[in-house]
Amino acid sequence: MYLGLVVLLTFHEFGHAWTALKCGDDTARLQGRVSLNPLVHIDIIGTVAVPLFMILLPAFGGFLVGWAKPVPVNPHNLRNPRTDDILVTLAGPGMNLLLAVVLMALARIGLMIDSLSMAALCAQTAQLSLLLCFFNLLPIPPLDGSQVVRSLSGMSYEAYHAIARYGIIILIIALQFQFVRDLIGFATFQTWHTLGSWFGVPI
Repeated sequence: MYLGLVVLLTFHEFGHAWTALKCGDDTARLQGRVSLNPLVHIDIIGTVAVPLFMILLPAFGGFLVGWAKPVPVNPHNLRNPRTDDILVTLAGPGMNLLLAVVLMALARIGLMIDSLSMAALCAQTAQLSLLLCFFNLLPIPPLDGSQVVRSLSGMSYEAYHAIARYGIIILIIALQFQFVRDLIGFATFQTWHTLGSWFGVPI
């Protein structure tokens, strides 16, 4: 699952970078971030430390999340700054949602060819992808939800970055609360169950 997490985070950041490029900003491309190479997206805290910490601590009960190095975006290069900013931000969670659909379809194929191990692996990875989707919608820096809130509220970049300096600390504290994990888990399971029903994959 950890290896799956790294792959899913790579696609997540690729989604941000590719969408930014299509919206007119080549900042990420110039830094080599429009790539499916995990090495260019790894964040030592979000991709390595936090996930491994969760794996090693039984208190998290198998709750595994993380994040990668944020994709650089210059809003001044976007053709429609406010709309495109939100579009680029949501492209990451959107990519995770898309991957969950693809993985659930592969799980169905696994069932059709009597490969239960393939079906189980794809279904579990789809669940992890959905978990990352909803986790990243939390309105806490450096997660995508905070960028959406910043854009919709008209918050200045200066004010946002002032809060973002403490974002990781706030995020780690927030994850200690069971209701936060329960909320993410509820959204994840309900969506996972729905996809399973669509593709005829038993959950």
